[in-house]
Amino acid sequence: MTRLWNEPADFADEMLDGFVAAHPRHVRRVDGGVVRRAPAPEGQVAVVVGGGSGHYPAFGGLVGTGLAHGAAVGNLFASPSAQQVHAVASAAQRGGGVLLTYGNYAGDVLNFNAAQVRLRAAGIACETVVVTDDVASAPAGERHRRRGVAGDLVVFRIAAGAAEAGRDLAGVAALARRANDLTRSFGVAFSGCRLPGAPEPLFTVPDGRMAVGLGIHGEPGIDERATPSADDLAHQLVERLLAEKPADAGGRVVPVLNGLGSVKYEEMFVVYRTVAQLLAESGHEILDPHVGEFCTSFDMAGLSLTLFWPDADLEPLWGTPVDAPGYRRGAPAPSAAAPHQDPDEARDTTAGTVPATSPATTVPASDAPSRRIAAVVVDALRAVVTTIDEHAAELGRLDAVAGDGDHGIGMQRGAHAAADAAAAALAAGAGSRTVLAGAADAWSNRAGGTSGALWGLILHALAARLGDTGRPEPQGVAAGAAAALEDVMTYGRARPGDKTLVDALAAFSSELSRGVGAGDALVPVWRSAAEATVAAAAATADLVPRAGRARTHAERALGTPDPGARSLALVVTAVGATLAAATGRS
Repeated sequence: MTRLWNEPADFADEMLDGFVAAHPRHVRRVDGGVVRRAPAPEGQVAVVVGGGSGHYPAFGGLVGTGLAHGAAVGNLFASPSAQQVHAVASAAQRGGGVLLTYGNYAGDVLNFNAAQVRLRAAGIACETVVVTDDVASAPAGERHRRRGVAGDLVVFRIAAGAAEAGRDLAGVAALARRANDLTRSFGVAFSGCRLPGAPEPLFTVPDGRMAVGLGIHGEPGIDERATPSADDLAHQLVERLLAEKPADAGGRVVPVLNGLGSVKYEEMFVVYRTVAQLLAESGHEILDPHVGEFCTSFDMAGLSLTLFWPDADLEPLWGTPVDAPGYRRGAPAPSAAAPHQDPDEARDTTAGTVPATSPATTVPASDAPSRRIAAVVVDALRAVVTTIDEHAAELGRLDAVAGDGDHGIGMQRGAHAAADAAAAALAAGAGSRTVLAGAADAWSNRAGGTSGALWGLILHALAARLGDTGRPEPQGVAAGAAAALEDVMTYGRARPGDKTLVDALAAFSSELSRGVGAGDALVPVWRSAAEATVAAAAATADLVPRAGRARTHAERALGTPDPGARSLALVVTAVGATLAAATGRS
């Protein structure tokens, strides 16, 4: 279990501060994560990796000479925000373009794709390679849906080796994709992990049993078996992976036996003894075997096996020397000296810190009616903070059923940041559009993950229908909700019936549009729409997830409401109460 923390919501930021302080020779802090202390040569492709915290040495520990140029680091088990990815990539790039590479999770895909759009718009060439090595998470015919687990290390190392060798961006991306095609992973666990401050682990495994095919974010396994002997486990791991050996793979293989957090090295050596024997018996020549922790899941007791079959183009790149805080191989050439970073500089660029709008910031002109609405927006966001704080534990429990249990913490981080940013913008004289847009950016940046990205989209869609002058019409609010639904479906790739936030948002938008179209006043229409949202969120308990991280554990999620739908219902209910109170005052 996890024993040491201050405030659970601050854990990831404080961890990153300590990591940078412990490794000043390798990394320096930038907004959103870390980059190499010594910059790469001018014109070299920058390999930027990333994901949630809780997986050390992934992802910050893999930044260094011969490996990643930068890492965007999100909250515990939550993807970094698009702003964080963009900031890290901007700091790491050296004029040769940026390769973004990360594990295949909905939040990471949303946020890294958004960052890629921003980088390209700024004139920085950018490509993406998504890691999909986990054989347990989707059938062989649907490899594009598979998760990225310890195979991240393989793809990251090949991409970085190609960059060090002077390949251009297209070449680096092609070689990284080839590495992903030749990599397979499979994992098991004997107990779940427990996030800081959480009273219970994200999942439990009965004594004498083993979860099979688990995810690295605390997602429970897809099967459960009796705990085998070390030799039997080695047989299960090797046989499962060799059954999916790529058709064009050769006979030379790199095995990576990866501890997920609490399995001791001595235990892994006992398992690896038989892994090596089985690979040799199957006609393989073993190259550069790895036994250790390379992509963990906080304090989970478990391990995974990754097999990588390098071809003639990839094997020399795999031999590129690496010197990073959490991973070293070979003897890299000494790096050029880099400017010293003052400790205060690192603290000023804490990952996830949201720059608040201040009076010194130029804000669009506004009038008194819009500022009065902006004050209501601030009150509504403060009400959301109170509601989410009260229900954070519930949201975490719902999310832990088939996910990683961090939804409550993510909603708290997002709501608090949004309320603070909105209040600062109002104090600077901003109107309702600017206040809500600032809240949207703050929520997305601070929360990270899928929900952070989606709430940023929702609030931005609503903000676009407000004005910095005058009062918004009910038709504009309904149009904003409809636009939010469309944006979430477009970027989140979910539809009604998939058991996601979309089910609740569709009910809210439909009822809001119906009431406004009938000519009813906004407050009673909002109340009715909130009631419809609550009902739709509860009804998701009867659905089997077809999108998002929970789809891998579809049957396990049956009978439990979707946490994203439930949190949306809580938010719109709290906002409705604020609107009613504001109407009563006016």
